[in-house]
Amino acid sequence: MIDVDVAQRLGDFALDVKFAADAPIVGLFGASGSGKTSVVNAIAGVATPQRGTIRVNGSVLFDSATGVNVRPEHRRVGYVFQDALLFPHLDVRSNLLYGQRLRSPSEQFIDEKRVVDLLGLRALLHRKPRTLSGGEKQRVAIGRALLAQPRILLMDEPLASLDAPRKAEILDYIERLRDDLRIPIVFVSHSLDEVMRLADTVVLLAEGKCVAVGPTRDVLRTQEPMPGGR
Repeated sequence: MIDVDVAQRLGDFALDVKFAADAPIVGLFGASGSGKTSVVNAIAGVATPQRGTIRVNGSVLFDSATGVNVRPEHRRVGYVFQDALLFPHLDVRSNLLYGQRLRSPSEQFIDEKRVVDLLGLRALLHRKPRTLSGGEKQRVAIGRALLAQPRILLMDEPLASLDAPRKAEILDYIERLRDDLRIPIVFVSHSLDEVMRLADTVVLLAEGKCVAVGPTRDVLRTQEPMPGGR
């Protein structure tokens, strides 16, 4: 269960979003500037709302009324960005294990071999990021986020920089993760096709506000494809 009720002013932009969703993949969908990235940054703890609450699976990550604001590194949030942001001097295996070092053995419920096999990374383990394709880099970035042992996985436009064949490849892997690992995923996209394919529940944002929440096909059946942006 993801429960978000936050307000934040960012310059001239006012974010005031409230939603609750209990689904394997929650899609955040909206036009450029609607507040999608602001919401995931608040969940991750890299931005602090002026007021509100954020709960994930019953754990309070932020509560302005009681002064709770869990540090990002302690939130157990995996974050996959539009760009893979791999460490260029490390090989794939070292990139994968980077976040795992922050977790005690008792917190490690996702196994390295399982992630490597799910994402088809075994043949890449000793290669450097500069030798990888865009799709391969994103698979490594997803694996690194998973091996940080997250309680929730945030994916902010993870397919935006990929061509159509690589997008299809990564969509297949995300569906595998959903079915096998059962970690809640918040998937941010301005692509109607991506959200319709992946998300069970969608949160529709416009101008910093939540205008609809519900089953994806019900909420998005009247939406037109969007021209891009975040």
